[in-house]
Amino acid sequence: MIRVYRGAERYRGGGTDTGIASRHAFSFGPHFDPDNLRFGALIACNEERLAPGAGFDEHAHRDTEIVTWVVEGELTHRDTAGHETTVRPGDLQRLSAAGGVRHEERNDAARPLRFVQMWLAPAEFGGEPAYEVVRGIADGTPYAVPRAGALLHVRRLTGGARTAVPAAARVYVHVVRGEVLLGGERLGPGDAARITGGAELELRAPAAAECLIWEMGPEPAYG
Repeated sequence: MIRVYRGAERYRGGGTDTGIASRHAFSFGPHFDPDNLRFGALIACNEERLAPGAGFDEHAHRDTEIVTWVVEGELTHRDTAGHETTVRPGDLQRLSAAGGVRHEERNDAARPLRFVQMWLAPAEFGGEPAYEVVRGIADGTPYAVPRAGALLHVRRLTGGARTAVPAAARVYVHVVRGEVLLGGERLGPGDAARITGGAELELRAPAAAECLIWEMGPEPAYG
């Protein structure tokens, strides 16, 4: 089964006074929707736009796998484990909050920043926080998030290209840019598809497009 969620339907956060514009795919903060809490291990998929100088001040996380994909601009990450990193387009960042960590995320550059941040629930709680950045992640190389039992596939498609969608119990497709065709549906930037049942599907791109695809198991990570 394929359920399509349009970018225009996302919950809105941030504000002009903060320089932050957020679009949440799942129930988030004041936008509580008991029917849209998670999909498998995925509990958040946030599109974030930060003006120069804007950012999220230091705040705490625990028992969450936080994966960030920068679309344009530069993201500055600092955390209480001593990491300070600049993440750029094509880089993949993962913060495993585990038993607890505090971090901040800012746009310290002179141009706008746009990124997609995805949160996953781990199968086990606690442990030591971990952090890594993969520079220039390549197409066709899945990125594993073992604590959440999930794989992330980055797909950059040229016009007319096709790519198979993993035939997993749960698959989440997020369109970063461009348009793709999936199971008779046309998906544009910010649109997402939640796929269940291990169907054999493919994405087709009429023109250049970029997608993030999560491959997950049959049951939520916990609960």
